[in-house]
Amino acid sequence: MEEKKEEEGLQKINWVSERMPVLRTVKNFLVKEKIFEGLKIGMSIHIEAKTANLVFALNEAGANIFVAGSNTLSTQDDIAYVLSKKGINVFAWRGETEEDHLANLRKVLDNKPDLIVDDGGDLTVLLSKELEYRELNPIGGTEETTTGIKRITSLESEGLLRFPVIGVNNASTKHLFDNRFGTGESVLSTIMNITNLSIATKNLVIAGYGWVGRGIAGKARAFGAKVYISEVDPVKAMEADFDGFYVYSMDEASKIGDIFITTTGNINVITQRHFELMKDGAILCNAGHFNKEIDVQALNDFSSSKRIIKPNIDEYFLYNGRRLYLIGKGDIVNLIVGDGKPAEIMDLSFSLEALSLEYLVRNRGGFIPKLYAVPNSIDLRIAELYLGARGIKIDRLDQTQKQYRSSWL
Repeated sequence: MEEKKEEEGLQKINWVSERMPVLRTVKNFLVKEKIFEGLKIGMSIHIEAKTANLVFALNEAGANIFVAGSNTLSTQDDIAYVLSKKGINVFAWRGETEEDHLANLRKVLDNKPDLIVDDGGDLTVLLSKELEYRELNPIGGTEETTTGIKRITSLESEGLLRFPVIGVNNASTKHLFDNRFGTGESVLSTIMNITNLSIATKNLVIAGYGWVGRGIAGKARAFGAKVYISEVDPVKAMEADFDGFYVYSMDEASKIGDIFITTTGNINVITQRHFELMKDGAILCNAGHFNKEIDVQALNDFSSSKRIIKPNIDEYFLYNGRRLYLIGKGDIVNLIVGDGKPAEIMDLSFSLEALSLEYLVRNRGGFIPKLYAVPNSIDLRIAELYLGARGIKIDRLDQTQKQYRSSWL
């Protein structure tokens, strides 16, 4: 049984590794430099095949790794098992309780990491706010999600952030590709796979028109869906309108939607008043980091009964006689139900993570506790490595063009 689990996990890891050439190049550089020799890295990440390749890259570059999940349901146990067999300290399993999850995060911090890799800000918040970790003084950390950046920004504004953090999520080679193309593709493919339904002809309602919402909207339109955007930001709503999508309030969209996807990172985006308006058979899911966007408690309260219609799809019988279907219990759908974003996309994001950690180590002592941007040189390096791996050549400015660009004439 254990041998089969290890074999299956290794097959998944090797499959995506072959499709992550940028990270492979970065890993070879870091291993040669042994940049993390003697350092401990604490990580809170979705434990699946692509993140395993990041873990192995950092480990082979000298780091001792301590890793917990960043979601109670996203850990793939066969991947966690392989990591453990390879000497990685893993504190995670699929189906953790919230208490388990917090305890596992604490186990990571109890090992006094020198560097933090966060996905959602859990480790950063815990380390910054809990008195028992006041003696810890990490070199720095990274954060790869919009939600995590918001939490860290809040910590910084309140004077609570205790170490420098590089906002990997805000790098151009991250959010323009990972959030948009990676989430856009993986969310829709997960919905189609789990429901065995077509996106074409459906009224698809997306809450939020940030980079994730934009990505899903663009891909959904390509599949033939009629796309409706719900927004609270007037500028983003205007942008969605200019991009050719319908812009409705959630109250209006609830009456016509066939599929609803939340992407805001906020709470109570879809609530009981929306459930009451929805068509019989409407499908709901969440693509945000936390499972708070769809008010699942209100859905339970407004239902006479529910049943599991198939794995990862719950059917709710509402008191008004209609049925609603919730995918993945309202949690982050592409990771709870699917395998997350494509390997080619995470190749870029995890290479950014690794080089940002290298930057922190090489410049240790030169930072204060605040949120920093990824240096432009790292962003450009990732883009150049990607283009090189793809065999793509681009034009270069000559000296005259450079001078003209920098002049006031």
